[in-house]
Amino acid sequence: MTESSGSTEHLPGRSRRRFPGISSRAYEHPADRSALVALRRLSGFDTVFKALSGLLPERSLRLLFLSDSVRVDDAQFAHLYAMLRDACYVLDLEKVPPMYVTQDPRPNAMCIGLDEPIIVVTTGLVELLDEEEMRAVIGHEVGHALSGHAVYRTILLFLTGLAVKVAWIPLGNVAVMAIVTALREWFRKSELSADRAGLLVGQDLQASMRGLMKIAGGNHLHQMNVDAFLKQAEEYESSGDLRDSVLKILNVLPRSHPFTTVRAAELRRWAAGRDYQRIMDGHYPRREDDKETSVYESFRQSANHYSETVRTSKDPLMGLLRDLTDGAGDLGGRLRDRFTGRPGDGGGNGGGGKGPGPGGGATGSAGS
Repeated sequence: MTESSGSTEHLPGRSRRRFPGISSRAYEHPADRSALVALRRLSGFDTVFKALSGLLPERSLRLLFLSDSVRVDDAQFAHLYAMLRDACYVLDLEKVPPMYVTQDPRPNAMCIGLDEPIIVVTTGLVELLDEEEMRAVIGHEVGHALSGHAVYRTILLFLTGLAVKVAWIPLGNVAVMAIVTALREWFRKSELSADRAGLLVGQDLQASMRGLMKIAGGNHLHQMNVDAFLKQAEEYESSGDLRDSVLKILNVLPRSHPFTTVRAAELRRWAAGRDYQRIMDGHYPRREDDKETSVYESFRQSANHYSETVRTSKDPLMGLLRDLTDGAGDLGGRLRDRFTGRPGDGGGNGGGGKGPGPGGGATGSAGS
């Protein structure tokens, strides 16, 4: 099969497709992609971050993992090393990043580093996941490496620590936390991108779903159900009133990762869509064309994504935004209904035929 249409190779365990020359743009979430394209096109961007490398504790991190963790190679955790090389082969990442296993009962993995990415997985994660689930996670981290996320993740870790150190300085913590909050919002979208990369590597949606379920509920798959788990995401997105919408925002602000049910629902939607199928058919953006990528086009796609999210979301706040965009007449009534979760008592237009449904929420299909 020609490179333009992809190629199928016999990889460890079963036959899976690899993607020669694939650009990270193929799997990146629109919000993640637009930010990355803009940053890559900034003149002097690489120089600035290399200058920052002297301030960031990257060397210290490398020495720490080298001295106090187990390096994955042919002699240690050989099965993980085979998965790592496999993931790099599938995504055509020429240089295999160093990978370490560190003792920590909490299941976690990360990709950090400025000069070159380092992948770190915890013993809790290794013990929790089976081979195919772990393959998806390693593919997730290789996706971070291919996208260049490691640089921003390292900066996020540094700034989060800095915010604690300068908390006593008037307004110092506020300024740093404003940057941290913005970086976290971007990084949550980058996690959705990396989930897609993990699926491209594993090419087993059920394994990706199982891995997310285990991260949420532990090693009790016999007690869990994928459909019920995904129904939780739908209930989370659509239930409640405006007060719940505000609480959702407050709950997610300090997190670097989206909630696991939301990640699972997002990944299943992407896997069922045209973009994933086109990649699997061998039609995807190439790395060699990254420099010609239009910043405007990337931002347009990001804007379209958010517009579609508002249009289709069941979240009460998104429903209110739709009403405002559509020029809703009784704004006060609609605000009352969405904050209380119930329609008015018939005194205003908010309780009329064009108002919210019996639950006070917007009526529409599930969103992100």
